[in-house]
Amino acid sequence: MVDPIADFLTRIRNAQMAGQSQVKVPYSKLKEQMARVMLKNKFLASIDVEAIEGKAYKNLVLGLPEKTLTLKRVSKPGQRIYVGSQEVRRVLNGLGIAIVSTSKGV
Repeated sequence: MVDPIADFLTRIRNAQMAGQSQVKVPYSKLKEQMARVMLKNKFLASIDVEAIEGKAYKNLVLGLPEKTLTLKRVSKPGQRIYVGSQEVRRVLNGLGIAIVSTSKGV
């Protein structure tokens, strides 16, 4: 897997478009932190970590199945985007959230 964050967002987006209420994604600490931010903002209903054949997976229950999620990755492996704290733009005029990774965490 070249880009695990893009894979994480794509799995959530595809599950939502297919009308599924939950999705399993491979576990990592960064994905765990991103999922916690999404849970806090009610984009996810719950997060469970389970082991399948010795590998850890997160079972995410989607919180907004009737609404369309717009998930977009700005900084990509081939084109990194670095901005200062004053340069971070509002998402959907304040109606959306931006998950920002910093040196102090997500």
